[in-house]
Amino acid sequence: MTYSEPQSPGTGIPMLATEGLKREFHTRNGTVKAVLGIDMTVHPGEIVGLLGPNGAGKTTMMRMLTTLLAPTGGQARIVGHDLRSDPAGVRGRVGYVAQASGVDPACTVEEELVHQARLHGLPLRRARARTADLVDSLDLEGLTSRRTGELSGGQRRRLEVAIGLVHDPPLVFLDEPTTGLDPQSRSNLWNHVRRLRDTLGTTVLLTTHYMDEADALCDRVLIVDHGAIVSEGRPSDLKHEVGGDVVRIEAPGDAERARSLLACHQDELPGVSLVERADDTVRILARDGERIMVDLLRVLVDGGVHASGVNVSRPTLEDVFLDITGRSLRDTAPLTASAPGV
Repeated sequence: MTYSEPQSPGTGIPMLATEGLKREFHTRNGTVKAVLGIDMTVHPGEIVGLLGPNGAGKTTMMRMLTTLLAPTGGQARIVGHDLRSDPAGVRGRVGYVAQASGVDPACTVEEELVHQARLHGLPLRRARARTADLVDSLDLEGLTSRRTGELSGGQRRRLEVAIGLVHDPPLVFLDEPTTGLDPQSRSNLWNHVRRLRDTLGTTVLLTTHYMDEADALCDRVLIVDHGAIVSEGRPSDLKHEVGGDVVRIEAPGDAERARSLLACHQDELPGVSLVERADDTVRILARDGERIMVDLLRVLVDGGVHASGVNVSRPTLEDVFLDITGRSLRDTAPLTASAPGV
């Protein structure tokens, strides 16, 4: 792979391109393959999301791409710099906001930002000017003299994003940016992430296990499972591939019997392509969910199963993940699924 330094967002030259990037850990019990040879490209001005459950390998990918963890295989070119031969060049051109806070609770917001800017080599005057810009763009006005240990979760997260941007990188990595935030703070941070791209032209690669976050923010989504990218595309395109409607039937304590009944009668249910169970819910994919719902409930009633609730909806990114991997983003084990006539 040969790429020159991107000149500006929208040139089409990748901000990030990897080929066969992998990471293995050697333990007493053997080799753990955390990342299995990742090929991905991120273009200027994109917000790209790595979507997957905890433990899927998303943070390991982030740590490799930000030079905090050496790859054990493959290669990457990041903002014009080779990850292996020029890690210092990569560090100077990217920002990284990790899951855990790294701010000094005894410092004020202004002191922390100026200090971080100085660590990146900015002269004092430029560091103060950059701090003022970030305070304004990330709604930190009125907080500059407050100690970071006194900030709310949302305020602290905005400060951490500001620290990741203090040296004005063209590419920023956000690792689970809204974990632990309340809904209002999450929505507020989403607006700031969009502003990074729309106003500043910053390219963003973020990790998340929240479907609504990926749907709301990302131009493209890379679905990650067990250290591999198993699918990618625009959220709307991925959901369209599922097709039809999703019918969810709640049957507490009786979901497996409900699944078995519906699976055995699947040939009599036109348009039903999949029946599976997750905990107390049976999930059905159907061409016309509202029309088929009456037939589904009739099968359950005839079989002596009581449904406590029924919902029909369009596919979500959760449904995409279920179809691809056979499990929920919140689960660690495969779902119980069926084929026609089981």
